[in-house]
Amino acid sequence: MPELPEVETTRRGIAPHLEGQRVSRVIVRERRLRWPIPEDLDVRLSGQRIVLVERRAKYLLINAEVGTLISHLGMSGNLRLVEVGLPAAKHEHVDIELESGLALRYTDPRRFGAMLWSQDPHNHALLLRLGPEPLTDLFDGERLFQLSRGRSMAVKPFIMDNAVVVGVGNIYATEALFAAGIDPRREAKGISRGRYLKLAIEIKRILAAAIERGGTTLRDFIGGDGQPGYFQQELFVYGRGGEACKVCASELRNVMLGQRASVFCPKCQS
Repeated sequence: MPELPEVETTRRGIAPHLEGQRVSRVIVRERRLRWPIPEDLDVRLSGQRIVLVERRAKYLLINAEVGTLISHLGMSGNLRLVEVGLPAAKHEHVDIELESGLALRYTDPRRFGAMLWSQDPHNHALLLRLGPEPLTDLFDGERLFQLSRGRSMAVKPFIMDNAVVVGVGNIYATEALFAAGIDPRREAKGISRGRYLKLAIEIKRILAAAIERGGTTLRDFIGGDGQPGYFQQELFVYGRGGEACKVCASELRNVMLGQRASVFCPKCQS
């Protein structure tokens, strides 16, 4: 599943080609995504100029003159730029054609993504109760410490809770906990303030590094420019269960936490 760095990489790739451009038409080949694409999307968006392309958590907000297209990439979706008129392949469900001659094409084999229309996106039900962005000053270790008090859930699903902080998905939660030396199985309430301060720093560092390297290419992800991400080459633990730890050479262990596979080092993480 594309995580925050992959979505931010997509935003950075498509924004320069969309902002300031006018939409000539919208072609919808398949409306049956996680939620149906609005029947009148073409009417609402065609003729409008795209003002700004933003990201909130893992949602892309394509702000037009009147209204905003909220897009989510789901489990396997991607947005990329193609020439207008390029024949569509299987699973290429939507084209947003621009007067520049380019089209923003949405591909989603599993159809678990979304394309919704809103006049007030930040107050939309999907975005309204989201926590702070991890790369802003609104998120820090003190927030993690305070919200964790009384929480008996494991620390990994705790930091993956979008009400706590957005965008810390499975890959980056696994890597950040390793970098901070915290066992992902530990109860959230049992971790000290000092260790949460360290964890927040590592979350910020790892997410920023992943964005700069174009995200992590796992299965289907490609950026908005059609290029893969390269952060996978720098993963220490994610997807490496049974292999040797790159730091201490201990065998990395696999566990299930919150219905997600998690890998950790029994020696480096405590």
